[in-house]
Amino acid sequence: MPHPSSPEVRAVTIRDVASLAGVSVGTASKALNGRGKLRQETRDRVVEAARQLGFRPNALARGLLSGRTFTVGLVTSDSFGRFSIPVMLGAEDALGAGQISVFMCDTRDDPIRERHHVQTLLARRVDGLLVTGRRTEPRPSIGADLPVPVVYAMTQSTDPGDLSVIPDDEGGGALAVGHLLATGRSRIAHIAGPSRFLAARQRAAGVHRALADAGLPLVGGEPLYGEWTEEWGRQGADILLRVEPDVDAIFCGNDQIARGVAETLRERGRRVPDDIALIGFDNWEAMALGSRPPLTTVDMSLGEVGRIAAEHLLAAIGGRPVTGGVQTIPCRLVVRESTGPRRDA
Repeated sequence: MPHPSSPEVRAVTIRDVASLAGVSVGTASKALNGRGKLRQETRDRVVEAARQLGFRPNALARGLLSGRTFTVGLVTSDSFGRFSIPVMLGAEDALGAGQISVFMCDTRDDPIRERHHVQTLLARRVDGLLVTGRRTEPRPSIGADLPVPVVYAMTQSTDPGDLSVIPDDEGGGALAVGHLLATGRSRIAHIAGPSRFLAARQRAAGVHRALADAGLPLVGGEPLYGEWTEEWGRQGADILLRVEPDVDAIFCGNDQIARGVAETLRERGRRVPDDIALIGFDNWEAMALGSRPPLTTVDMSLGEVGRIAAEHLLAAIGGRPVTGGVQTIPCRLVVRESTGPRRDA
């Protein structure tokens, strides 16, 4: 039959779907909107009829029937977007499948601005809220007894009743060290970000765990904590080479630090990866690919963090709330030219 979008064919209606499925219009409506007590066979038959005819329920009509607006508010404190944009894209992959639109609001780390945005989103009758940020530090709950479900992504609530989805930073640190060990390195150092950040401490904990499992000490005994900058990478590498000249691998707290380390190693005549293997964290491609050589790095799977958080939010909106607490998402390793076997291996 001609496609419904053809100019000579009228738009397909729910009456057409009901006729093809052999059910009443009321039954077809209930099946497509997930309402009523229907046999699964009936629901499946109606859904298949709608698919064959290319029928798309009117979003406004569905909203009026279900009491939903098919919108979600995304509240972020990451003005730069380095972390919130990948999280948002992952969330939209999950939300888009349910034909849900997203309102994004930037709080700029201002609690008053955040409260204003939350009130505005609730006034728009969003079905739920997704809260994200640029760091995994515990933050105050966005509000108690809100009329809609809330899920946190790439940040975590101090309220244990809230559900938070974050990257597994400790697992990422262990993953990095495991890769360096697999390339035959045994003199591994860690140049980290600021110790005041939970992510820096957790990545360092992963380093210690992986080295302890291998029966090896961390070169220098403790991580070199500094800042999340290339400048600190240059300084940290200079300190490390003076006190531990026989280091054969360096894991860095992020890609910016690693790029600074690479510059100092090159200036000191140390070849990467022949003399010293180098690995970063974040998989910030502008930084990792711009380094020479390109950096092996740990990717935080932020798209997956956003997707899973959004799926939990959809489940809660649908009346199936997930138990609160913190859910960690495994990181993944992206191997490039800055790691490889030891030169004498």
